[in-house]
Amino acid sequence: MKDALEKIAHRVKEEPFAQLLGLELKEIREGHSIVEMTFRPEMGNIYGMAHGGAIFALIDEAFETASNSHGTVAVALNMNITYISSPHPGSRLRAEAQEISLTRRTASYLINVTDAEGNLIATCQALVYRKDEKIPFVEE
Repeated sequence: MKDALEKIAHRVKEEPFAQLLGLELKEIREGHSIVEMTFRPEMGNIYGMAHGGAIFALIDEAFETASNSHGTVAVALNMNITYISSPHPGSRLRAEAQEISLTRRTASYLINVTDAEGNLIATCQALVYRKDEKIPFVEE
């Protein structure tokens, strides 16, 4: 399993979208991951606050890595996000995804986004469908 986690981490480093937003996978283990990014001015909305899409992208990367950490292809079925507060520009944001339920076909995750001071920025409940196939790049 360690090899699979290392390959997922390597893929995130090479992922163009992750590079565009500065998403960094800080930790991954089975059913858990931590992804960080810095909220930059170009990630703002029309009010200068963090764009929901930027926060969603951070959450989604943590969700993706945690849910695929078992080496089985997992695809999102549902994500329910509650935005709590907007971070200050320049804030370092952390999304931590934790598996709360795992079956042969589905898995549920709780993902919280906090800033460096520990303020809750957003929370998400998410569900994946676990396909009956191994992650292709892990098998290579």
